[in-house]
Amino acid sequence: MRGPLRLDGVTSRAPRATRLTRHDGTPSATGAVSATIAGMDIDWVGTVRLFLHVISATIWVGGQLVLAALVPVLRAKDPTLPKAAANAFNRIAWPAYWVLVATGLWNIAAERAEAPEGWDAVLGLKVVLVALSGVSAFLHTRAKSTTGLAVWGALSGLSAIAAVYVGILLAG
Repeated sequence: MRGPLRLDGVTSRAPRATRLTRHDGTPSATGAVSATIAGMDIDWVGTVRLFLHVISATIWVGGQLVLAALVPVLRAKDPTLPKAAANAFNRIAWPAYWVLVATGLWNIAAERAEAPEGWDAVLGLKVVLVALSGVSAFLHTRAKSTTGLAVWGALSGLSAIAAVYVGILLAG
């Protein structure tokens, strides 16, 4: 058996225990499942939610940055390579974008009730930036001219980076 675990203020010798709490130990309004392990309160559902959001942002934002850096090198080797690389990236980028949207909505549902004053205004900015990144990325995939590719690609990447920054502001 493991050491004592807290279950809603009761000490238990059960092998594992869960309780409905937030990271700080206060009761959870959203029903997040937490456990105290090795003295750390771990919100398992919230951790999975944040993990999926961060991994998806890594793919969406980081992938755009990597692809932007590779385009000149790929183009120098063969003018058709950037398009092939972009098509390959899109196969993982768009699912990541939609996971970001879904986990973003989940984040709002989980955090909004206890958000500080002004949080909704910052959230509104984040929503605009995420939408701008997605719409500009879509227009980038449809662009026929070099200028269109450059403008829509840059706008998608810059708005994605800005969305990450604003997301960090929301997280506190």
